[in-house]
Amino acid sequence: MNDWKDRLNVVYSTNPDYKYETEEEKEQDTLPKEKQLLRISLDKRNRKGKVVTLITGFIGTTEDLEDLGKFLKVKCGVGGSAKDGEIIIQGDFRNKVLELLQKEGYVKARII
Repeated sequence: MNDWKDRLNVVYSTNPDYKYETEEEKEQDTLPKEKQLLRISLDKRNRKGKVVTLITGFIGTTEDLEDLGKFLKVKCGVGGSAKDGEIIIQGDFRNKVLELLQKEGYVKARII
């Protein structure tokens, strides 16, 4: 990737070990399943009247969030998305999602 625009203020370094530091935040490590405090709720705001099951509170990498989202979508047989620390499952699947999460080891998951 060509990131020359990020380095506009760096002139030159004679140090062969110099590494330019970008301001990218490192992703937080994924907490173990038993320590995840997941909240399951029903949401229909900004969704044109459609109802979705919203899972929030996941702490971890984007990849782990997407994996959990995919697992839940497949088990519920519906679509959805996983981004910005939230998993969205189309439809009202609160009880099924809670049951699935608890079977997977997310013991602190709860419906709010």
